[in-house]
Amino acid sequence: MDVVLPCLDEAEALPWVLDRMPSGWRALVVDNGSTDGSADIARALGASVVHEARRGFGAACHAGLTAATADVVCFCDCDASLDPADLVPFVERIRAGEADLVLGRRRAQSLGAWPLHARAGNLALARLLRRRTGLRLHDLGPLRAARREPLLSLGLTDRRSGYPLQMVVRAADADWRIAEYDVPYRPRAGASKVTGTWRGTWQAVRDMSRVLAEPSVEPQVREGVRP
Repeated sequence: MDVVLPCLDEAEALPWVLDRMPSGWRALVVDNGSTDGSADIARALGASVVHEARRGFGAACHAGLTAATADVVCFCDCDASLDPADLVPFVERIRAGEADLVLGRRRAQSLGAWPLHARAGNLALARLLRRRTGLRLHDLGPLRAARREPLLSLGLTDRRSGYPLQMVVRAADADWRIAEYDVPYRPRAGASKVTGTWRGTWQAVRDMSRVLAEPSVEPQVREGVRP
């Protein structure tokens, strides 16, 4: 199993995150221009490191996806707010043919784990997503799993904050079975690059709103949608 970990200055969190990686799974740390030695730390702890010069959460995620070789690919934040070990049941559902895309529904473990403005932005996007696709999802969090080839067939183009949402929208357009799974959500290590402020949150909402306004796009390889 390959786990894509987009990384920008996460030296503080990396040891905990990589220590929680399930046995036999490969950590793909995608360094997105870190200046705190994150890439060296990840490599020293046994992770495979991918360098992505183009800044942006989506750019890092997609670089990891294209570098992955496993049949099933997972995504997880690299800030210690989410535990990669919680991905195990996600993969089991994919392999059992119960779902094509499994998303983690974050359950805050403390008041500081999920700031009010970030929750508000997430709620607004969930409502817009329901209007666009009919999906009744509660969260658009970064913890997720799907098969690699069908993911690539979606032709994802966003390279900023809209990448996770575009994945869900295009999967819904392709009639994927999309499931949610509750996962603990902890306070992140260090300062957030996106949801740490109201401005960052609503900038992300704007990015994602543009994704929701896109017309439906047919997958490049229709027969590859269903595992």
